[in-house]
Amino acid sequence: MLKIKDIRNYLKDSLASQYPDSELRGFYNWIVEYLFNFSNMDALMQADKSLEENNITEIERIVSLLKKEKPIQQIVGYAWFYGHKFSVNKQVLIPRPETEELVDWILKDKPEHKSILDVGTGSGCIPVSLALNSSAKVSTMDVSELAIQQAKENAETLKASVHFIQADVFAEDTILKLNYYDIIVSNPPYVLESDKKMMANNVLKNEPHLALFVPDTDALKFYNTIADIAAKRLNSEGLLYFEIHEQKGPEIVEMLKEKGFSSIELKQDLQGKDRMVKAVWKL
Repeated sequence: MLKIKDIRNYLKDSLASQYPDSELRGFYNWIVEYLFNFSNMDALMQADKSLEENNITEIERIVSLLKKEKPIQQIVGYAWFYGHKFSVNKQVLIPRPETEELVDWILKDKPEHKSILDVGTGSGCIPVSLALNSSAKVSTMDVSELAIQQAKENAETLKASVHFIQADVFAEDTILKLNYYDIIVSNPPYVLESDKKMMANNVLKNEPHLALFVPDTDALKFYNTIADIAAKRLNSEGLLYFEIHEQKGPEIVEMLKEKGFSSIELKQDLQGKDRMVKAVWKL
């Protein structure tokens, strides 16, 4: 009879030619959590627990999809972000740890803010997390109706109060759909088209390119436009936060200076890469 501890060897035998050991360990953790709601410690304590036939069938299904380079988060249907499970699908970007750092920065800054606008809803991980961990009135905007549907589902499941706006950030009438805010935050598309050749197939094949890529010739297109919106819709002393491409920090800082923002701070992530920017808007 196969046991929980045998899953490790099955993953190694089936997937070692495609994935490094570190990812295989991650897959094991995902599978035991998904199938049994076990933590890593639970899995260790229950290593000799026998697998039911339906468990084996599901593990085989997961492995077959991993062989096709489907992300484990899309296979199990959720990703963890800032302590909560967010449902994900192919219509939204899978939440990343770097974005958790951005949310954490905003929350730990603890300014006297009453209203927040997130630009680029995706799964809803940013606005929902901000709504759950602050008293601010949170709104979020995305061009994708499918992304908004997914984000609304997450907000409802997690009982977060978020106002949703479907709008194209580049449309002239978008500004008319917005109120005034104390904070505007965005993790916009910033991966360069030229970076595609270095990216894993599980990302390229399964995550929305609309939420990922920008042309090399106009790498700051979203930052420029969102900063212009912020200049019109931030209250005085309002804050603008961005997640950024690690190579574009100085350019974004200079762009914000030219647009009249002040007290600009470039922050590194836990990997030591330039990943976040904060700026103040003073009327």
